[in-house]
Amino acid sequence: MRSIGQATPQSPPPLGRRSVLAGIGAGAAAMLAGCARGNSTAVQPGTTSLANDNATWDQGYVAAGRELKKLTGYALRPLSNPNPTSYKQVTQISLQTTKATDMIKWASGYFLKSLARTGELSDLSSLWSAYERKGWVTEQAREPMSYRGAVYGVPLYESYYVLFYNTALFRKHGLRAPDTWEELLHNAEVLKKAGVIPFVATQTGNWPAYEWFQELVSKVDPEFYGELVSGKARYTDPQAHQALQIWQDFMRKGWMTPADFDQNNGAAALKSGRVGMFLHGSWQSQGIAATGLKPGTDFDAFVLPPVEASTRRSVITESGVLAVPRKAVSHEAAMANAANWLDPKVQKVWTDFLQDASANPRSRPGNPVMAGLKQRALEERWTQLPRYGESGPPNLVQGNTDDLGAFMTGASSPRSTLRSMADRAAKEWAAWERDEA
Repeated sequence: MRSIGQATPQSPPPLGRRSVLAGIGAGAAAMLAGCARGNSTAVQPGTTSLANDNATWDQGYVAAGRELKKLTGYALRPLSNPNPTSYKQVTQISLQTTKATDMIKWASGYFLKSLARTGELSDLSSLWSAYERKGWVTEQAREPMSYRGAVYGVPLYESYYVLFYNTALFRKHGLRAPDTWEELLHNAEVLKKAGVIPFVATQTGNWPAYEWFQELVSKVDPEFYGELVSGKARYTDPQAHQALQIWQDFMRKGWMTPADFDQNNGAAALKSGRVGMFLHGSWQSQGIAATGLKPGTDFDAFVLPPVEASTRRSVITESGVLAVPRKAVSHEAAMANAANWLDPKVQKVWTDFLQDASANPRSRPGNPVMAGLKQRALEERWTQLPRYGESGPPNLVQGNTDDLGAFMTGASSPRSTLRSMADRAAKEWAAWERDEA
């Protein structure tokens, strides 16, 4: 999981510009004094500072920054805060100071909307228009980066939700990547009989509880999923019931790991053959490769096929965000780097580091697994759907994720789970609209 925005636990409620400081204690204020107001955000010629919460990516930011400097004259200087909660608090407060970081890493969708409506982010609409003219973004990528019609972020990366599998294990049992729902069920049956748990599924860490929810609902009916996450459909509708019934059936058959399975062990379990398929963001490719498995040779991935063959193919897509604070110390430099972030030369270096894909459709991933999936998605025009974690008011997503975790442990039935989610959706969407007004 890619930290900010990927983590729904303890996500702060949407903030108004006047209330951003409310509820933040002395600890956060002290962190602000040490981080946001410190020398780290001061102007350093030839660089732009980039606040983020994932220090393991610093090497990638620096490498991409070298390419940016060739285009803009400014490299990237990552400033990492590894604690997601304190990172969010410090970032939200620092936006109102005159010492704001030049660029920030954030989450798309409603996390970005919540931040944009404070009025403290720069409007990047003109940059986005330039991206569109160059063919560096797709039409579908704009909405998660926007608030009230204006763009406030550029895509940091673009990941698909896929099922990874060990190619040697599949060959051993005469299996192939399934292209239909029936083939998926066949694979699960064969693996289970061979003593292999077919699927990784867990609610450990909280947010993974919605991975199978978003997959199954979207593969039952992608149009319904889009309406559900935008508040236009109800969780008690038949499509959602069908998805949870499928999920419950998988669990009862023993096709899924226990709900307390540690997802951090997923890559190792895939390598050893203890599990057959690992549903996760395509960014997990980097972790699987770290076990010694070679992408495209020792492991591969596929997108879950639709339940009905006549249903349009879709893929859950996740994208982080680079945003520019309105009061960035080196605002002009930050805007220049934001305008060139999706340049194919920059993206090649960046995605080769991530072993993932770019939001730029003209940037081919170096990872052969992702290159193949992206090519097929473009050729067949798969519908890209937003990840559940960023697809609604943060309090709604958090509460519903808790409900799904309870469902996975058997503490609630499909019907009671969906009823609780529907009740919460009615309240949280109404609250969001009131705040908007």
